[in-house]
Amino acid sequence: MTKLTTTVKATAVSIALAFASASSQAVEVLNLDNNGVKTKVSIGGYAKVDIRHVEGDIAYQDYWIGNFPGNQAVETSHTGFNVKESRVNVKVQHGDVSAFVEMDFYGGGGNEVVSNSSNPRLRHYIIKYKNWTAGQTWTTFMPLHALPETLDFGGPHVGEVFIRQTQLRFDYGNWQFAIENPETNGDGDIGAPSSAVGVTGTNADKDENTPDLIARYNHNADWGQLSVGALVRKVDQGGLDETAAALNIAGKINTFGKDDFRFQVTLGEAGRYVAAGMTPDIVTDPSDQQVKVEETTAYAVSYRHFWTESLRSTVFYGAATTDTLDRERSHWGVNLMSNLTPQLSTGVEFGNYEIADKGIESINSNYLQLSAKYSF
Repeated sequence: MTKLTTTVKATAVSIALAFASASSQAVEVLNLDNNGVKTKVSIGGYAKVDIRHVEGDIAYQDYWIGNFPGNQAVETSHTGFNVKESRVNVKVQHGDVSAFVEMDFYGGGGNEVVSNSSNPRLRHYIIKYKNWTAGQTWTTFMPLHALPETLDFGGPHVGEVFIRQTQLRFDYGNWQFAIENPETNGDGDIGAPSSAVGVTGTNADKDENTPDLIARYNHNADWGQLSVGALVRKVDQGGLDETAAALNIAGKINTFGKDDFRFQVTLGEAGRYVAAGMTPDIVTDPSDQQVKVEETTAYAVSYRHFWTESLRSTVFYGAATTDTLDRERSHWGVNLMSNLTPQLSTGVEFGNYEIADKGIESINSNYLQLSAKYSF
């Protein structure tokens, strides 16, 4: 006999793929028991409103990554309002099989004159079966547990591994192994589809035939979490035929009460995997005009302190440097956040983004951000 139960209730759901936090609230909209095989459908996400003021020599962005907006200093004093970080996800669980899809609104479109429209953007779309994960989600090289709690979308990107892409992953105890979508950035290809049928023509690198290989070990204990990840990939573009490798070490250490210290360090030829937008995978050395695989050193640290059960602050710093192009960029911030209800949080954050690349007199911009987020 088929038993159908439809409920609308808030339920705590652990979703390791959720951004920045390992848990979120969700609304279970369907619970079907068919001869002992359960099917559950839940809807989750959050609505987030940001008010952000940026002032300094670096042009305004809704959030800092590792790039140089406009590639020139711009005297800036700009206030922006947006809800584009807000997101909606759906999870379907049927026995050992589940699917998860999530979208936010950073897909472009619209303007601030009349409609302020924002197109949906695919973040995650995965299938999970027992120890297997297939689909688009965070790279296995990315340590989610090391991301700080921030209002700026993603925190100090410049010091973090931060990429989503399609992959096939296998979990074995504390180990994770994955093959992931290959993409070499810096040879004129930006990895963007040229038509409705996907990446075609000149947008498809003719030599990208080897998936990126990633292995990661995760250790969990009463004192916190620690992970070590290794990345190996083929760089067969721009006249090169090389193997690039990188290492990431990250952790979240419980300290006093509910406080924690988080860190990550990335060394090697991580390229597009780290410090988003800071450097391409391959670059031309200005000293000899030779094409080379760029090396990047990046790190991020943060400390979160709870003043009360819900009132808390995070202070964070992230930075990265490159070897060939001699780029140096950093981002720091401090915030104060509180939960008005278990689902509704508000906060204020002050921080600074600085660029000190070779040949550029150090420039920076300060930012002040107010945010409210309702999780469901």
